[in-house]
Amino acid sequence: MLGKKRTGAAGWSVPASGRVTLKDLAARLGLAPATISIVINRTPGSHSIPERTRRRILEEAKRLDYRPSFVAQSLRRRRTFTVGVVVPEVSEGYTALVMSGIEDHLLREGYFYFVVSHRHRPDLVAEYPRILQERSIEGLIAVDTPCANAMPIPVVCVSGHEDRDGITNIVLDHAAAARSALRHLARQGHRRIAFLKGQDFSSDTEPRWAAIRDAAESLGLPFRPELCAQIVGDSSSPVLGYNATRELLSRDGGVTAIFAFNDVSAIGAIRALREAGRRVPEDVSIVGFDDIQSAAFQNPSLTTIRQPLREMGELAARTLLARISSPSAPYPRWITVKPQLVARESTGPAPKCRGVAPD
Repeated sequence: MLGKKRTGAAGWSVPASGRVTLKDLAARLGLAPATISIVINRTPGSHSIPERTRRRILEEAKRLDYRPSFVAQSLRRRRTFTVGVVVPEVSEGYTALVMSGIEDHLLREGYFYFVVSHRHRPDLVAEYPRILQERSIEGLIAVDTPCANAMPIPVVCVSGHEDRDGITNIVLDHAAAARSALRHLARQGHRRIAFLKGQDFSSDTEPRWAAIRDAAESLGLPFRPELCAQIVGDSSSPVLGYNATRELLSRDGGVTAIFAFNDVSAIGAIRALREAGRRVPEDVSIVGFDDIQSAAFQNPSLTTIRQPLREMGELAARTLLARISSPSAPYPRWITVKPQLVARESTGPAPKCRGVAPD
């Protein structure tokens, strides 16, 4: 008969529908429904409940296949607990590390999220925020993606550089990063330093380029047009750095060091140098940027400027959820994080004699 209950272990009644409710679970455990809800939904108050009780609730919920009704929660709280994340692409390197931090925090806080990649297409950059809002997201994280239009929800931009109402930008201290890298090379005697500039569409390209120029000037290092090459293309492959380095070497073979836009392009640069008969670091030193997971395992291991990418992702998620929880509270427009030079095997003293004309 519809609605009739069957008796389970210890006389506990299981609904004939097979779906266990919050009240059923509370009755089974002898606890208040509110206590069950706090633990299952991982609300901040759950930390006040003893660990033994929390474990007991979670184990019983798993055993009985209890699943909170998302629809009921959304209607009751008028919340969706869903955010959107917009990225250029998902691949090894910058985006993957930022995403890992975002995902870790959202999962811990019990939030669902949509991830979309725009592949640098202007139409998708413009459309995706609107499409995600139609799916009732409560906030948006944009990773290396411009946010041109105002939105009625909180927005956090990782590597964002647009001072707009409603947006919190999480940015790296590019001035400190450029000084660290160039000071490291200058102390090893390098003067003919080449630079690989990032693609036009990257949010960090212009701020980092300006920081590099300023750092070179302050350190008395030459900054010549013939020692600069821009990375071209939207691939995440090292081939872009490979092509840019080949172009550099065709113009000036006296380069003793290269400061690459990122680690992936630095890896490509090393391949181009080897094909040209140049050893790393004996003939040419290489400095990358980001400190991706494979940087330490390259041959030679890559000297790089470490961005705390995973921490930046987690900071973005934490900031967004705080803004969602307190929509009328003041929010930071800018959060700056610090870089760190990681010196490895790809840099060394400048070669003493290469027959290069003096500066």
